[in-house]
Amino acid sequence: MSWDGYITSLMEATDGVSHVSGAAICGQDGSKWAASPNMECITPEEVKKLIGDTSTFHQSGPFVAGMKCMMIRDQYKDPSSYCLQLKSRKDADGNTFNICVGKTNTAVVIAKGTKEANGGQVTAKVYTTVNYLRGHGY
Repeated sequence: MSWDGYITSLMEATDGVSHVSGAAICGQDGSKWAASPNMECITPEEVKKLIGDTSTFHQSGPFVAGMKCMMIRDQYKDPSSYCLQLKSRKDADGNTFNICVGKTNTAVVIAKGTKEANGGQVTAKVYTTVNYLRGHGY
């Protein structure tokens, strides 16, 4: 199976507007299955932390592809989402990004929004992929 198609799908425009600027799909062991160029730097340690104990994320947020983040909402156990919603700290240009991490039984789907995208738009893209993968045994 080629995972690159899922990355392309996550980054495709919806209604003529692209809401996702980068994406990665990893195994829950941290192995990288596919990633866009700007998410290639995600580490196995970051992935493992993202799907581990999220209770400390309010005080000490995780890193995603080297970006320090804070937790907005943990909905991993909610079947209408299966996602963890994060917000990056400001980058060198003063931009912040919504990041969504979706979890299946075996995979982790991570999407970084464009600077204009809101969290709901990024989460909708991730949920579509996560729901599809869960329905197909992943």
